[in-house]
Amino acid sequence: MFDMDEKMHKSTTYFSKPVSSIESGDVLSQILNSIGITGSLLLKDEYCSPWAVSVPQSSYLNALLNTSRNIRVATFHWVERGQFHLKLDDGQDLVIEQGEMVVCFSGQGHTLSQGKSPRVTSFKEIMAGTENLYQPDVVGDESSTLLVCGVFLLHDILLNPLLSTLPEVLKLNVMEQDKYSRLQGVIQLMVKEFNAESVGNSFVIERYLEILCAEIIRAHIDSLPEQATGWLGALKDPLIGRTIEAIHSAPEVNWSVNELASKVAMSPSRFAARFVAIVGESPMIYVTKWRMYIASRCLKETGQNIEQIANDVGYESMASFSRAFKRHMGVSPGIWRSAKE
Repeated sequence: MFDMDEKMHKSTTYFSKPVSSIESGDVLSQILNSIGITGSLLLKDEYCSPWAVSVPQSSYLNALLNTSRNIRVATFHWVERGQFHLKLDDGQDLVIEQGEMVVCFSGQGHTLSQGKSPRVTSFKEIMAGTENLYQPDVVGDESSTLLVCGVFLLHDILLNPLLSTLPEVLKLNVMEQDKYSRLQGVIQLMVKEFNAESVGNSFVIERYLEILCAEIIRAHIDSLPEQATGWLGALKDPLIGRTIEAIHSAPEVNWSVNELASKVAMSPSRFAARFVAIVGESPMIYVTKWRMYIASRCLKETGQNIEQIANDVGYESMASFSRAFKRHMGVSPGIWRSAKE
């Protein structure tokens, strides 16, 4: 396991913030860039049955890791050897086998276990570097479970269309070589770097974690059926995907259902019905939410005045912009800008 006093400081206190690039690249690249994925590899350790480890929900982890409330802490667990039971706070119970990875994108609390352990070790104890009470007598004991666990920190989550469409819990068998070869390659590089303990490896592991999260999301998209609904399903739809790309690339345009429908040579009524059926909300609601998402980030990350930001996302009237912003973000643009994270 990592030396928590040294490694956890480097990987959870000074999170690197990738350069914002909302305006460039394909839609998924924009969104992945906008959520500013950062991460930390918390442990690679062996557990001999019976054992149990509890992981709290994201809001508790925010406080524990000293991160903003506008960050979703998504934990992941990869089984290099053995298996364990994952029980979520909502009652779901999954078995995670060797070669499988599970990611709790919902930020829901959960417990990892094998057998009936008389004691449950908390996440806080692991962070503090508490001795592993479940360590097998012999390192490499084939009957033990070898886990690689960590967290992804997903920034700027309010109104982010990706996070609303990801499954609460995603389980992948990364050992399916043909299906997840990219994902398997990233994990192998990350684990190799972890074992090396060489100069600069903490920085390199964090970069691998960013790529790992993106590859997990891409693998999930690849596995979706052709007729999938939700935002990710919309990206795969050749017509609705094109209109979402148009909205994202030019939020300042005075979009209407007619204008968007013309982009894909559909009648406004058919286009609106198809958009709602796939995305789950009307085109104009989606336009407004995307504008508010961009505005919320600009208010925090730039020195532009509020009126300029309003114009940049398609509002000529400050009053209209302020009403829309408060409706979706819960506070006025001015309060949002001045509020501490």
